[in-house]
Amino acid sequence: MADARELTPEQLDALREVANIGAGHAATALSEMTGQRIMISVPRVNIAPLDDVPNQISLGEEPVAAVLMQMMGDLSGLTLLVFPQASALRVASLMMQRPATELGAIEQSAIKEAGNILGSSYMNALAEFMGMILMPSPPSLAVDTSHAVLSSTYVEVGGGAEYVFCVESEFVLQESRERVRGLFLLLPDPSSLTAVLKAVRV
Repeated sequence: MADARELTPEQLDALREVANIGAGHAATALSEMTGQRIMISVPRVNIAPLDDVPNQISLGEEPVAAVLMQMMGDLSGLTLLVFPQASALRVASLMMQRPATELGAIEQSAIKEAGNILGSSYMNALAEFMGMILMPSPPSLAVDTSHAVLSSTYVEVGGGAEYVFCVESEFVLQESRERVRGLFLLLPDPSSLTAVLKAVRV
């Protein structure tokens, strides 16, 4: 099977461009939904073993909000959009257009909707790049530590995903210049990972 760790800088650039397109679509959709102009930073893309990912998301026991969607169609696997707690509250505030101080039921619903928009945007960009049909499942939300979220995800995919595509972006609120950090994780099953790596062999 192709090794995800052996991508060249040019291949990572290709994946970064896909992520950039997806993030751009997501920023446009969120701007329209929230009534605020939202820009994005150039995403940082890396490939990491699943066990190493929690350390990239948050420190220790700090809770995160993770929106999980199954990827169906020509590729299969999972996508997760993970927000550290402060970012999750800010996203909920934007979606509800009022301050959010806790991750209650209404706030969680707002985060789930934002995650649905973002995850679908990234998935659509990947589908277009690969010339494939990809469909997201309805989103689900987990609020827990990053280690707990990734552990439960790992169990759910049956140990199939050893490597994770990590796309870290900052969404910049144009008026206040405030930055909201999020991490998009793509956990393809082994055959889908091979297909993605084959597509970026430039």
